[in-house]
Amino acid sequence: MSDEQKSQKSTDSSVQTMYEYGYRKSGYGPDELVTDAHGNPISVVDAMMRAEDAKDTQTLTPHLCFYSPRIPGNTGSAIRLCAVTGTILHLVEPLGFNLHDTKLRRAGLDYHDMAHVVLHPNFDNLVETMPDSRIIAFTAHATKNYTDIEYRPSDILLFGPEPGNIPDPMDIMEGPHVAEQVRLPMRPSARSLNLTNTASIAIYEAWRQLGFSGGQ
Repeated sequence: MSDEQKSQKSTDSSVQTMYEYGYRKSGYGPDELVTDAHGNPISVVDAMMRAEDAKDTQTLTPHLCFYSPRIPGNTGSAIRLCAVTGTILHLVEPLGFNLHDTKLRRAGLDYHDMAHVVLHPNFDNLVETMPDSRIIAFTAHATKNYTDIEYRPSDILLFGPEPGNIPDPMDIMEGPHVAEQVRLPMRPSARSLNLTNTASIAIYEAWRQLGFSGGQ
């Protein structure tokens, strides 16, 4: 074996060692969303929490639910929000994007963050699998402010699809399954807040009421 071949073999070995400590292997496309501890792609579904487990998980903040979200960047940011606050995010299909969308990955996701996400095939499945949770719908049709609620860790904070010029699906945002309807105050001339910005305000208000338990 020539000196050049020996040098190349040493380099290959060194690079392979780096892969073992989390560097992504070459040859995988840039649109992969989640990876294992060594940087290798794994199934999005495998990384998610099961609905049955979400019901039995003790949380320190209310759950967050996006009904039929359409913008992948918003959902990506919400996943990161839930990862840092210990919140469980419920996504109710149909989604307006593929879960492998690169905009989700660009929000800084990895498979640890996805462990806070539950995917439901429809809204009835959410209601059926979370029977002990109080659903609080955030909608422009409400008259009560979001600060007028005493939040509980078992609550589900429900948000409808974006963008803001599409009417809320009122069969979802009201009805016997909804315990409260609340809104965030805005100036009259403003159209709407970004979906995940609104969710962030709501989650942190709820967490503040609960003494930021588990935070530091």
